[in-house]
Amino acid sequence: MNQALFSYLVALGDDSLVLGQRLCEWSGMAPTIEVDLGLSNLALDLVGQSILLLDYAGEVEARGRDADALAYHRDAGQFRNSLLVEQANGDFAETMARQVLFSLYQRHLYEALSRSTDPRIAEIAAKAVKEVRYHAGLASDWVIRLGQGTAESHARMADGMAGVWRFMDDLFVLPAGGEALVNAGIAADGPALRAAVLGELGVILRQAGLEDRSAALPWQITGGREGRHSEQLDRMLAEMQVLPRAHPEAVW
Repeated sequence: MNQALFSYLVALGDDSLVLGQRLCEWSGMAPTIEVDLGLSNLALDLVGQSILLLDYAGEVEARGRDADALAYHRDAGQFRNSLLVEQANGDFAETMARQVLFSLYQRHLYEALSRSTDPRIAEIAAKAVKEVRYHAGLASDWVIRLGQGTAESHARMADGMAGVWRFMDDLFVLPAGGEALVNAGIAADGPALRAAVLGELGVILRQAGLEDRSAALPWQITGGREGRHSEQLDRMLAEMQVLPRAHPEAVW
């Protein structure tokens, strides 16, 4: 059970860490100052979640690794994040398409985990759900705003959504041993989360005038939870990890 719990915590922590790093790439480049600050705040929330989750994972593993060690001293094949969060930002509409899908997933996830039988997970989730409700609202508003906007903004938003559908199922894959955690009330059930997320996303897409492809999803790409990632994660980690790997004994 400990190995399954470690893997589950790492998967959740890696999701937040990787997407937080991706959102940091918008700093100084967003369409407006308000959006720039908003995305930076989302990134800080996600990195904060990852610290709590990866620190707990390190305690469960009991090998002396903390959040920093797990974040900076693992190669891409040891990361367990979903493929969705490692995708490059693209334009602003692509970023919002990725964000709305992930934030809806996280909100339903943490609402479920706030009732976890693991008190530490329940505590982390209860704090995080307040943040991700805001994240989901912000992303939803932008999807609707761009979808209802000009012909160009509508087309870009449609293209952005078309790009994320293929990573949908990878969000809900449980790591090895995850079913035992669900049965014990520790982890959230993937199929139940999937149904809730798709239902809410469909409402948002109808408001935005965008196609809901959930009834006939494109060919799904999975494997992130098993450590099979795209080259985009390798490039992102090379930049994120270069300083602590170059100076592993440094104290910050």
